[in-house]
Amino acid sequence: MKENNQQLATLFRSMADLLSAQRANPYRVRAYRRAADALLAIEEDVATLVERQGLEEVDGIGADLAKKIEEFLETGTIRAYEELKTPLPAEVKSWASLPGLSESLVTYLYFRLGIRTLDDLDQITRSHLLRTLPSFSGSEERLLQAVQERIHAREP
Repeated sequence: MKENNQQLATLFRSMADLLSAQRANPYRVRAYRRAADALLAIEEDVATLVERQGLEEVDGIGADLAKKIEEFLETGTIRAYEELKTPLPAEVKSWASLPGLSESLVTYLYFRLGIRTLDDLDQITRSHLLRTLPSFSGSEERLLQAVQERIHAREP
């Protein structure tokens, strides 16, 4: 039964569409679409391929997508897809206008690192962890100043 292949292809296409709407890296978007096409072209159920460890032999499926397929087969969903579907809270989304932050970096901070408040953002910036992320493109000092201004602006 190739039902898993169809479900995964649908999920990957949906992920590609969501990533495209977020203006994510076009290569990443294309990778999901290519994987969806590859899954539909496979003659056997993808679960069979996973069992015999042949998934990465399929053209268009690398290690990262193979892990997502295995996650789907184990849990019935892909966490990254659920995160893409979940919109950021409006206040958090507005952080993308802060110096050095982009929407994709804010999404990463929120979903992957658990940064939920301006105080959290202030703390991670002061820890200098932010500068280690390749998508951070600003000055920590300017970001700290902007975060502090927002924190003080919301105080009564």
